[in-house]
Amino acid sequence: MSVSRPLPHDAARLHVTGAARYVDDIPVPADCLHAAFGLSEIAAGTITEMDLNAVRAAPGVIAVLTAADLPGHNDVSPAPGFVEEMLSSGEVYYLGQPIFLVLAESHLQARKAARLGVIRYEERKPIFTIEDALAANWRFEDGPRVYESGDPEDAIATAPRQIDGSIEMGGQEHFYLESQAALVLPQENGDVVVHCSSQHPTEIQHKVAEALDAPMHAVRVEVRRMGGGFGGKESQGNALACACAVAARLTGRPCKMRYDRDDDMVITGKRHDFRIDYRVGVSAEGKILGITFEQYCRCGWAQDLSLPVADRAMLHADNAYFLPNVRITSHRLRTNTQSATAFRGFGGPQGMLGIERVLDHIAHDLGRDPLQVRRLNYYAEAPLGEAGGLSAPAAHRARTDGASMDGPPEDISGKAIDRTRTPYHMEVEDFCLGALTERLAESSGYAARRAAVAEWNVANPILKKGIALTPVKFGISFTLTHLNQAGALVHVYSDGSIQLNHGGTEMGQGLFQKVAQVAAQAFGVGMDHVRITATDTGKVPNTSATAASSGTDLNGMAVKLACDEIRERIAAVIAERYQAAPSDVRFAGGMVHVGAEALSFAQAAQAAYQARVSLSATGFYRTPNISWDRIAGRGRPFFYFAYGAAVTEVVLDTLTGENRILRTDILHDAGASLNPAIDIGQIEGGYVQGAGWLTTEELVWDTKGRLTTHAPSTYKIPACSDRPEIFNTELWEAPNRAETIYRSKAVGEPPFMLGISAFLALSDAVAACGPGYPSLDAPATPERVLRAIARVRQ
Repeated sequence: MSVSRPLPHDAARLHVTGAARYVDDIPVPADCLHAAFGLSEIAAGTITEMDLNAVRAAPGVIAVLTAADLPGHNDVSPAPGFVEEMLSSGEVYYLGQPIFLVLAESHLQARKAARLGVIRYEERKPIFTIEDALAANWRFEDGPRVYESGDPEDAIATAPRQIDGSIEMGGQEHFYLESQAALVLPQENGDVVVHCSSQHPTEIQHKVAEALDAPMHAVRVEVRRMGGGFGGKESQGNALACACAVAARLTGRPCKMRYDRDDDMVITGKRHDFRIDYRVGVSAEGKILGITFEQYCRCGWAQDLSLPVADRAMLHADNAYFLPNVRITSHRLRTNTQSATAFRGFGGPQGMLGIERVLDHIAHDLGRDPLQVRRLNYYAEAPLGEAGGLSAPAAHRARTDGASMDGPPEDISGKAIDRTRTPYHMEVEDFCLGALTERLAESSGYAARRAAVAEWNVANPILKKGIALTPVKFGISFTLTHLNQAGALVHVYSDGSIQLNHGGTEMGQGLFQKVAQVAAQAFGVGMDHVRITATDTGKVPNTSATAASSGTDLNGMAVKLACDEIRERIAAVIAERYQAAPSDVRFAGGMVHVGAEALSFAQAAQAAYQARVSLSATGFYRTPNISWDRIAGRGRPFFYFAYGAAVTEVVLDTLTGENRILRTDILHDAGASLNPAIDIGQIEGGYVQGAGWLTTEELVWDTKGRLTTHAPSTYKIPACSDRPEIFNTELWEAPNRAETIYRSKAVGEPPFMLGISAFLALSDAVAACGPGYPSLDAPATPERVLRAIARVRQ
């Protein structure tokens, strides 16, 4: 078996020794140019005069380009119908917007020269906040989008209790270790080869072709690896690749561009920050009877991927909870800040944090354990035998224990209801969080620890502890349906070695290793037989971004289909040689078996080659059973759901607001894991990144719209010392009910939302300081924590 083994990352040794090659490590020709953008110093206005003479006269400068010098489209937007200019043609929409392009003999010369431009503007009053955008009605789309099910207004009005509140959550910097980078090499006939750090090579190909006014076949894009992406390299690399391609076409020389950290943080988009207002009607026990959400999404100046991000926030406004009467209203607001973009979870974390705040608020209002209230509102458990890893008694207990699960299956009027239907009318067929939560609560000692935390807080007036268990239900698929496709190219050479290529990109998440395991499994050979080459638009065309947690699902299946085709061809040759049926030929242990005979895989490949049988095949996969109308908010946008839960315990210093995560226990659903070691690494990393978003990572702009947190000295990502002192992570061992690659589940994005438990544990610690509800906003910096403490003590 090659799958389900805890193998190390294929490039782990290269990573730790520094031998892994990134874009900036690629040797460049001696005549390579280096590029840098000249940036706007205001957030909103019109350019009235541009003096670039000092830039052109600077040492090493070869050329300076403005929007008027571009040969093709001046548009790097991933959003059809919205123009996002690479270089401003006159209007300025945020501080840090590229205005002109400098080409110089060195990276340092280009950067220095880019700061010498003298630009004069007619300034406008910028719009920075959600409130400003609402007042100006500056939006993407004509008005808010609404998804609704049932009659929420009546359900809230007639409920025994009503609760309302609001939560603000900030954006987040991707902080990949390798900044945005691109290298373009000119070829014959005006063609170009692009090496770039991108999650979406086909989009780079498309945008570069437009920038050059050339067909896509004139552009080949290669991505060997990225030093991190997290969504920040899905669209933000377009500008660098296009700039270098234009420079290469105009000068005939190679061109390279790399953002320094400060430039990267000032120019590129972040996670969307949100404000979510809620009103909820609940029963005396805490069951949600009706709820409304107003989601205000700050998108920045350009559309980028904001519409699908905001859509996914709406689609995860339920998280793990059945909402019988619900209205979700989404406002996509424009502001004079960086264009917010994709980030791990793609809007799902924001929507999920909104409903988790509601459940926490309900529990506080009713004086109940938040976990009891959560389990009371869970979706109905999957049918017996399909919940994954449950014995019949355990599954029965999970479905019938009203105190811990979903309670009686009827609404307040006594009418029977379907507790599997989402607000967007998709049936949840595989819900397993009841049983998963039960196991985690038991293994983590949640009940005893919650009692111990309460005792601690009574005895300690300064240091307060908090604990929270929160679940995750995350939908897997692109919500833009046509993106759910992938291709692959597999070669078997006559010596039995295997080379494969697919449309997914490697950004450290272990995609290449998992897909190589799929190929090794298909041919019954060891991992040493398999080599994955750099992602290349010249080998596999029309790829989707490596995003939406779909990389392994899509590309793994495409590779398997290609491998299966080649294997069947080899089996037919061997069967004919030994007068057997092809179905009797087995591939295992590096050998090909037929009856009592056995050949090495290399011998079998050689035999097929000598028989003039093709040992190359393409594979193509499209996700089945998905259909989605994003305007109506109805359909089946997801192939399946991934689940998980985390218990986090924290301690808080009430005098300073400083806090620390003491212990975290995670139980996460990766289906039949292809590689448990890589999956556990993704889960732990996702949790820490999620906790960082909600506790330490604060983006701050000054009154002019300048990002002041633009370096590691001012922007606080979690460090090694910020991880939990005790960190227990286990996989929920149950095959995926959906027919995915070897019944595995996506594990890229879902673990990020496990970090919500850290935020709500901190809120729990604040609640121990007084009778009021904390209403803690994110990120929960020490300053915000102290303000929340003051509120609960009033």
